[in-house]
Amino acid sequence: MSDHISGPRALAEPIADITDVYAFPSPERSDRLVLVMNTLPFAQPSDTLSEGLIYRFRLRPLTPTGAGEGAPFAAGTPEFVFDCVFSPPTIDGTGPGVVQDGFCTTPTGETVQFRVGDEHSAEMHGVRVFAGLRWDPFMMDAPAALKTIATGTLAFTDPGAIYLDGKNVLSLVVEVDTELLGGADLVGVVAETLTRGKFNVRIERVGRPEVKNMMLAPKEHDQVNRDLEIRDIYNTEDAYHLGESYPGAYRARLNANLAYWDGIDGKVDWAPTAKGDHPLTDLVLADYLVVDATKPYAESGSFLEIELATLHGGEHQTCGGRALNDDVMDTIFTQLINAGNGPVIRDGVDAATRPATRVFPYLAEPNSDPPTVPEHHH
Repeated sequence: MSDHISGPRALAEPIADITDVYAFPSPERSDRLVLVMNTLPFAQPSDTLSEGLIYRFRLRPLTPTGAGEGAPFAAGTPEFVFDCVFSPPTIDGTGPGVVQDGFCTTPTGETVQFRVGDEHSAEMHGVRVFAGLRWDPFMMDAPAALKTIATGTLAFTDPGAIYLDGKNVLSLVVEVDTELLGGADLVGVVAETLTRGKFNVRIERVGRPEVKNMMLAPKEHDQVNRDLEIRDIYNTEDAYHLGESYPGAYRARLNANLAYWDGIDGKVDWAPTAKGDHPLTDLVLADYLVVDATKPYAESGSFLEIELATLHGGEHQTCGGRALNDDVMDTIFTQLINAGNGPVIRDGVDAATRPATRVFPYLAEPNSDPPTVPEHHH
């Protein structure tokens, strides 16, 4: 489920649950970078964004460190932060429903005010913002993926089915002038939800999809921390600077689970490093999207392209990041299972039922009659 329901706390506080993060050059304007954070799985038409949260995007300039051991990029300074907060919803005097305002603070300290649900908000201070209900663009046959993990055998069918298709999310789209990024070409992007007030606690942070649910959640292969639910701990970490206490635990879990994924097709495509780590472990732990803001928008094929090119010692060709219509799960399954040395591993789902558009705010209109939360998620 990408990052839907990615741990006990996300299950307990779904309003703060980030389901997906996207970052891509705008298909409308080459000098704009689009940042998308989707929250609240199974959002209903009456749901509003939380006045108790900070919705934060953190961007850092990246420098490739080259092929070999360790993370493929070094995150530099300064950090560029876009913070969005929301007013309590109020009753609309002109008709049914509620009114809610949002406020986005740019890295230079200016604040841009916008109305929730307004698809035509004006650009101010190099930023344009949309927030509101949208069709969940994430596509994957989640039950088949879970069955694959449970059995160690590919369980995908063609066609597959998007689990509870037609779900809505609360979406935040921040389109920024690349001049606000201080001349950085290559940037890392991570999204976070934090408590709002005098004391800000990071509740969740997301870079790449499926790190928590498919790579960190399964416990049974981890010989070191077999009974540890590790995802809530991982969520509190700074994506650019892991703390000193838990990297050994993350590493043990990833080494075990990534090796398990690699073995699903009966052959080893990722030989362990000299330290005994899986070659993707450091890449996964550098858990942010990598975007080249100078390259043109790509509808598909850009996800992980920069990271993999750098890992293999080559030059990247695309903008990287993650576009809304990119079938990233096929990319992930293929890399995990055969490192791109074999056929594409398809989950049988290639597109959203309502694909994203090429005009702001990009995500498709919400479903007026969405599915509700299934019982076992309560």
